[in-house]
Amino acid sequence: ILFDMDGTLVDSTPGLTSAWRRFGKDYGFDGDAALEATHGVRLWDSLSRWCGITDEDKIKEEAIRFEEEVINGGVNALPGVHDLLNKVREGASADVPGWTIVTSATNIYTPRALAQSKIDLPAFAKLVTANDVARGKPNPDPYLTGAKVLNVDPKKCLVVEDAVNGLLSGKAAGAYTLAVTTSSTREAVATAEPNWIVPDLTHVSAQWVDGKIELMIRTQ
Repeated sequence: ILFDMDGTLVDSTPGLTSAWRRFGKDYGFDGDAALEATHGVRLWDSLSRWCGITDEDKIKEEAIRFEEEVINGGVNALPGVHDLLNKVREGASADVPGWTIVTSATNIYTPRALAQSKIDLPAFAKLVTANDVARGKPNPDPYLTGAKVLNVDPKKCLVVEDAVNGLLSGKAAGAYTLAVTTSSTREAVATAEPNWIVPDLTHVSAQWVDGKIELMIRTQ
């Protein structure tokens, strides 16, 4: 299983809203419009587009400032996340990890957001962040990298996402896709034509069977 983070496992909406409004004021654009347009897109790409930053070092510097604003706004686990991850962790091992997180956030913000949400990772976990790919979502690179980290064929992976750009990335990688409507409407995520749509992860349960994760998805 390849989980997106923001909007799928954790709710960072208040901090994201505050950050985009702050940057909109600093750089002269509509922060609320940027918040909506950048959903699921790698932060570096979003800052380049909306802030007009072309210098790579400046983008990374501003990304750290942006993500600090998000963290200060508060990050919390979404409904069903802890229960599902507890089940997924039960049969995981270094040889067969079974799951990882594939996020458009940086490798600085990601562990801080997970810690603030009280989401514990196994010692052997290898996350995929914005730092690990040349092209972010909706390109397939993030989820292809996630499958490679798990040493699994992407076609045998399930991508769990809340954003259209993330769902398109998963589909482009050849994975099955499960959309949660935690940050977008059902109609919005349906445009990416995911295999399944659920309100949140309380509608998904997991167990390990013969070294593989078996999921039950309740779409109704």
